Amino acid sequence: MDHGGHGTMAELPPFTLGQGLEFTGEPFFLVGCVLALLLYGTAVVRLRRRGDGWPVGRTVAFTLGVLTVALVMCTALNEYGMVLFSVHMVQHMVISMLSPILLLLGAPVTLALRALPAAGRGPDGAKRTGPREVLVRLLHSHYVRAITHPLFTIPLFIASLYALYFTPLFDALMGSKPGHLAMMVHFLAVGLVFFWPIMGVDPGPNRPGYVMRMLELFAGMPFHAFFGIALMMASEPMVETYADPPASLDVSALWDQTAAGGIAWAFSEIPSVVVLLALVYQWYFSEQRQARRHDRVADRDGDQELAAYNAYLASLQGQRR
Repeated sequence: MDHGGHGTMAELPPFTLGQGLEFTGEPFFLVGCVLALLLYGTAVVRLRRRGDGWPVGRTVAFTLGVLTVALVMCTALNEYGMVLFSVHMVQHMVISMLSPILLLLGAPVTLALRALPAAGRGPDGAKRTGPREVLVRLLHSHYVRAITHPLFTIPLFIASLYALYFTPLFDALMGSKPGHLAMMVHFLAVGLVFFWPIMGVDPGPNRPGYVMRMLELFAGMPFHAFFGIALMMASEPMVETYADPPASLDVSALWDQTAAGGIAWAFSEIPSVVVLLALVYQWYFSEQRQARRHDRVADRDGDQELAAYNAYLASLQGQRR
């Protein structure tokens, strides 16, 4: 099997960063990344032509999210990830934790809702159904409510580690190119579903308060650390796919597994910090908006709420006398 100009798996040279970052252009993910950027860019252009603004930061975040997917799937990292557990773990951590966060910070659902035109009504006065209406209906569906609930997202996030790597399922998927690609799509989808209600940028059926979002975040992250520690402490290879690395790579299976465990353990801290900063930022500006809204109401009604509260305090003082 040919892999991006490196020949067969057994002929891959020892891994270096330069070798790993060589562009290979894996077709499935390359097309997906280009299509995502084109659709997002088209929607932003449509808003601007209409005279509406769209935050540059969101565009930058979404673009970086797509580029991180391309980085681990459209370069030789994808080839090395087939034979080196450590490189595969970099792919897994990026595509399931870093990429989803950046993509969600880009608010693609909000952008789609603003850019897609309403279908309007037909000649008979009945409401038409267009892409925007389908998206709204999907967002309010029981299906989306179920898959974004913490009782589903947290177990799914955990199972994507333990139920995959510590069972024969991983070896079966890694045995073919479609299986490997399907697994990577699964990692990306799980990350999006897990972080979507926590990030709270796009509309969705489950929107807990900021404290609950933080609890949901920290409910899932420790399991990545435990998973990494289990790999580092193992005295023999635990995944059959990586039990016998090609001799040309000049690494032992146990060293490679220990490195993979270290990556899983250390990488779990990065998204936690990014998401926590995003939540604190959102919380702060939410409080600021609420304060400004309260001030506007007070200006309109002469601050009747404060006057009523002062009258209540005065009545209590009168009762004590």
